[in-house]
Amino acid sequence: MDIETLINTTENKLAEKYASIERIAYINQIKVLQAFQNRKIALRHFTPTTGYGYDDVGRDTLSEVFADIFKAEKAIVSPLITSGTHAITLMLFGLLRPNDTLLSISGDVYDTLQGVICDKGIGSLKDFNIKYDKIELKNGDFDFNAIVEYIKKTSPKMIFIQRSRGYSWRNAFSTEEIKKVCSLIKQMAPKTIIAVDNCYGEFVSDSEPIESGADICAGSMIKNPGGGIAPTGGYIVGRADCVELVGYRMTAPGVGTEVGSYAADYRPYYQGLFMAPHITAQALKGALLFGTIYKELGYETMPNDNSPLNDIICSIKFKNKNELINFCQTVQTVSPVDSHVTPYPWDMPGYSHQVIMAAGTFVQGASIELSADSPIREPYIAYLQGGLTYEHVKYAVTKCVENLFRKN
Repeated sequence: MDIETLINTTENKLAEKYASIERIAYINQIKVLQAFQNRKIALRHFTPTTGYGYDDVGRDTLSEVFADIFKAEKAIVSPLITSGTHAITLMLFGLLRPNDTLLSISGDVYDTLQGVICDKGIGSLKDFNIKYDKIELKNGDFDFNAIVEYIKKTSPKMIFIQRSRGYSWRNAFSTEEIKKVCSLIKQMAPKTIIAVDNCYGEFVSDSEPIESGADICAGSMIKNPGGGIAPTGGYIVGRADCVELVGYRMTAPGVGTEVGSYAADYRPYYQGLFMAPHITAQALKGALLFGTIYKELGYETMPNDNSPLNDIICSIKFKNKNELINFCQTVQTVSPVDSHVTPYPWDMPGYSHQVIMAAGTFVQGASIELSADSPIREPYIAYLQGGLTYEHVKYAVTKCVENLFRKN
């Protein structure tokens, strides 16, 4: 079978799933549009500010729009948040205090959070005598029995859920799965704060973790909610009292979100948020296409035509290190930016293994744009995500498969 026939056959097989993705995008697009209309968004909201940024209507209203979309009481959306890890760090430090316990129920946290939580002497949670514990997943799902037993013995201040797969071989959690575990936790420990790392999961379904019972969640604006247009930034959204405390950590206690100027234009944040449901749908369709085609070629993939789709990431398990590196390098060659550059594994800050990252993106490191990365360790899994247009992803899979055939 030639590549064109393989892609056409795969698209026909995925037609029903594509239609479902488009229905969800339509629901989310209406949700976003109505939030813009309800907050009476106008050109004045795009105006930059300087200095302290008092009465920054663009900043404050953007946060209100975000809260409306996510069905939350309050939100912080700020260009001053540098990454998803930074947003999550603000959430943790804003809410946890010495002698508190942080419990992850989705296994170990993502690589870049290890230093935030566990490393000594760098201002981590551990340095402030905040205990960290974890419950491993059971067959890719929450271990409900272990969670019940843990809460019976101690009531942690915060329970943490990493919605996406990170660098692990599992699917992301759906909002229905998050709702089920939140309901259990709230029955047993109503005062425990449930916090969600929502990176890569925004607009994938027709609801968000706050609607599922989470108290607060955080993520990056150069992933799904920035629509490929936001140039930087992150967000925290949830219960008003929780978000207010996070605001004090972001700037200064007693000052919070009253300050924080941005001397550039806010338009990319509003426009990116408006585009986000559609762009996320493009990335989802691309992830399914890659996963299903590589499954047909004999590789283990997630997602594919037989698995759920709860984030924008496609995991492909390669046979060896060279196949993995070659895949990421091929993705780089089909990028609109830096296509002439060849990525190699390197010692990246925050990671315990060398990491290869293919990211020929308009916004540096933006993983809502087509990109692929992986730690160089067994099993050799590439994590491909993003795609501003489905057509770009379709071309990318064509070139990746061509190169695979040529190498083999």
